[in-house]
Amino acid sequence: MRHKIMPGVGCGLLLICLLVTAVHARATAPPARMDQIVQYYVDNQQFMGSVLVARGDTVLFSKAYGFANLEWKIPNTTSTKFRIGSLSKQFTAAAVLLLEERGKLKIEDPIKKYYRDAPAAWDDITLFHLLTHTSGIPDYTGLPDFYNFSARRKTPDDLVKFFRDQPLEFDPGTQFHYSSSGYTLLGVVIEKAGGLSYADFLDQNIFKPLAMNDSGYDENARVIPKRAAGYRPGRGGPLNSEYADMTVPFAAGALYSTVEDLLRWQRGLFENKLLSKSSLEKMTTVFKGDYGFGLYVHESSGVRDFDHTGGINGFRSKLVYFPEDAVTVVALSNLVGQGADAIVDKLGAVAHGKKVVLQSERVEIVVPSETLKEYAGTYQLRPGFDLTFTVVVNRLVGAGTGQPPDPLYAETQSLFFSKGVDADLEFVRDASGKVSYVVLHQGGTHQKAMRKE
Repeated sequence: MRHKIMPGVGCGLLLICLLVTAVHARATAPPARMDQIVQYYVDNQQFMGSVLVARGDTVLFSKAYGFANLEWKIPNTTSTKFRIGSLSKQFTAAAVLLLEERGKLKIEDPIKKYYRDAPAAWDDITLFHLLTHTSGIPDYTGLPDFYNFSARRKTPDDLVKFFRDQPLEFDPGTQFHYSSSGYTLLGVVIEKAGGLSYADFLDQNIFKPLAMNDSGYDENARVIPKRAAGYRPGRGGPLNSEYADMTVPFAAGALYSTVEDLLRWQRGLFENKLLSKSSLEKMTTVFKGDYGFGLYVHESSGVRDFDHTGGINGFRSKLVYFPEDAVTVVALSNLVGQGADAIVDKLGAVAHGKKVVLQSERVEIVVPSETLKEYAGTYQLRPGFDLTFTVVVNRLVGAGTGQPPDPLYAETQSLFFSKGVDADLEFVRDASGKVSYVVLHQGGTHQKAMRKE
């Protein structure tokens, strides 16, 4: 399942952000700097896992950190197998496109063609809507009692019954709302159109053809060599993660893989070893919400990438591909948190010749108390979640709704950062000089919070 990078998740005011400066330039990535960047998150107990950076088939950096099993002190390696959560969605999307190429289905088909028990509200929902998160079907991971529901083994039909009677959030095709429910339904479609279980279809049609021998559908009971245990942060150090039955994430997030296999996946997908050029174009074309089929499509400072994150109990992952220079960056973590996201963003910047500044390397300046008082106030980031700033002994202190206060440090007269976590806050004035909003730079995104009167 996807672990959202949103305020309110984690233990500080704000979680992951990166500060990247300098002009884009193609350069040979320095492994020593990459190692230093990853080690920063390891030292701050925000990452434990494996990392890989490659240009084409050439690996620029590959290293593992921490332990696959803390009880036995078994180290992670670059061949350790991690649950990848919602990175699974791009495999599901590719499987649907393979079936379309073989004449087994069309992405314009209505879901009711493959799920006969579909409610009337789904009459206008197509496979395209499910692929692009525009069906309007609510995300079943956010429904009441999902925590208890996820602790027991389920069949695909059980999963669909859990959310089939929920009212649509909007008319199909009109809006984007990320929903694992849609990808669960696509798993049902793959099984019916492909004539195999979801796990077997992927194994025979994706993993084996691409020599992804260390990837597959995870099962709780099966003994899987080199599979990492999952952990979550605790006050005294990592704790064992809560249990989740892997039948529940199904086609939305039940796969495991390694950093090495995910490089094989990227090379196979984007070199058209698996899909035709026209199918790959469908997969990477945005419909709404910067989303194609199982992939986000982003562009920053003229650099385009295809990316996705994954989060499931005890695990966090991020995979990004830069098509212009065939750069792949992946981080797989068996410690819940945003470290994997920040690592991928920063290593991607370094691989493109950009300068990366870690929080520990930033220098504070003094801002007059009168200026700090102008920033004090409450700003709405989203409905139900505010950022509140106060001045305490000549220091600006911020707090998100339901989160503890976090001291902030000025890098410029209007840009502040936290020393405890990666987060930037930039205050912006209107034409009259009054502070009107603050921009949260988080995880490579830029969110505006308007000042409340």
